Amino acid sequence: MFISIALPSLLGFIIFLCGMKLMELALFRIAGPTFLGMLERSTRTPLHGLLLGTASTAFLQSSTAVTALSIGLVNSRLLPFSRTLGIILGTNIGTCLTTELIGLNIFHLAKPIIGVSFVLWTISTLLAEYRIIPLLADWRGNTIIRSVSVVLFGFGMLLLGITVMQSIGPTLMETNMYHWFVQQSQTTLLWGVLTGAVLTACFHSSSAVIAMIMGIAALDALPLELCIAIVLGSNIGTCATAILASIGGTRGGQFVALSHLLLNIGGALLFYPFIDLLAAAVLLTTDSISSAIAHSQTLFNVICSVIALPICYLKWFSRLDQV
Repeated sequence: MFISIALPSLLGFIIFLCGMKLMELALFRIAGPTFLGMLERSTRTPLHGLLLGTASTAFLQSSTAVTALSIGLVNSRLLPFSRTLGIILGTNIGTCLTTELIGLNIFHLAKPIIGVSFVLWTISTLLAEYRIIPLLADWRGNTIIRSVSVVLFGFGMLLLGITVMQSIGPTLMETNMYHWFVQQSQTTLLWGVLTGAVLTACFHSSSAVIAMIMGIAALDALPLELCIAIVLGSNIGTCATAILASIGGTRGGQFVALSHLLLNIGGALLFYPFIDLLAAAVLLTTDSISSAIAHSQTLFNVICSVIALPICYLKWFSRLDQV
């Protein structure tokens, strides 16, 4: 039974992460340099930073990449710490796009999307590499088509990975470990928060962990309240990468990682007593538990960022730029 759970879980998780990485690299190739310039120029106020952080994270599909980039800019003294606060708030909102897309339950489109992406990639390769149509051989659109095809292929793999992970649901529900975990979580949802934090810190992807939980929950294997607790924990766990990226850097870079950690811990502490209310609120918007989990993450991150935004305008943060 262990093998029937571990192997599909590992295989599905690898496929999912490969899809995420392909999307991230292709999207960064399309617009990464542009966003790098915008990060340096368009962070005059925390609100500007929030909007830019949201847009860049949603487009690049990686809050970790944007946060690490911000730390790098601060370490190289191209950006003061105080101007990254809004970006950090925005990354938490932008990362919700992936889970919202997964919550649409379009897993049946995985193979068609992969097929379409392969056709697009083949066409761009024939035009650029083999010069079947000489007039289009040096067309700049070929590069964009190729990058878009990789993005689509990655998204198809992402959906396929979740489908594979979902296959363990019936077997998982028969294990003693599953029943023990559910019973413990009925005593306290802190088990869910801890699980989300540890898994995300280990795998360096809150989207992957939340997607896995959404896939299992879709089979009625986990209650919504426990899934939301795991979401809160995953927001804390995602800070691990930023902390690692800040080690050995400047004080400003370490402040960026610390502010990210404090924001997500503070948000989790704020929402933890109201998990039942949050579950009831998102169930008013959808009948799908996968969509409900995605909506809960979005609502949680938006509210936390809105609450924290006025704090980012305090003059005290500007003084830390001189430390």
